[in-house]
Amino acid sequence: MVSAEASIERVLWTEAEVAARVGEVAAELAADLRALPEPAVVVGVATGAFLFLADLVRRVDAPLAVDFVRVESYGGGTESSGKPRITADLKVDVAGKHVVVVEDIVDTGNTLSCLIAHLEKKGASSISVCTFLDKPARRKVNIQLVGDGKFYSGFECPDYFVVGYGLDYAELYRNLPYVGVLKPEKYKKDSSN
Repeated sequence: MVSAEASIERVLWTEAEVAARVGEVAAELAADLRALPEPAVVVGVATGAFLFLADLVRRVDAPLAVDFVRVESYGGGTESSGKPRITADLKVDVAGKHVVVVEDIVDTGNTLSCLIAHLEKKGASSISVCTFLDKPARRKVNIQLVGDGKFYSGFECPDYFVVGYGLDYAELYRNLPYVGVLKPEKYKKDSSN
């Protein structure tokens, strides 16, 4: 079996660069959360955000609750279906609370818009988004935050198919400690078939 690293065309952000940027985003988020009258609810979008969420909240010195939601829109491919669906909902009550949605990557905006609408229906008083990667070149939906919500972003991602630090292709490569461009032959099918 070949190593996971053999599938990477090039590294976009090293492990050290990721750690430094997560620390910067956490400091900004912590300052904002400490100003709130009540603890926020941080909602990780499973499974891709799990590493970013863990590293982020460990650096936030403010009281908060953590929960996960699962929203599926990719299946095993590289393109979003454009029709996200919530497959596992929150356990924590978000009614009247400030919610911070933690994402691995925001590209088309479809999944995030669906999730924001869902949280708003559950009564969240304000909704912020904290994404590890933002890929505005692929945005199809304008992200509408709720209340005093704010948009936090780790890195602006060029329009490549990237993996690592929680991001996957067909559930693989999440464990890489950096973000890299996946070699196209790993996800493109032979067009002659």
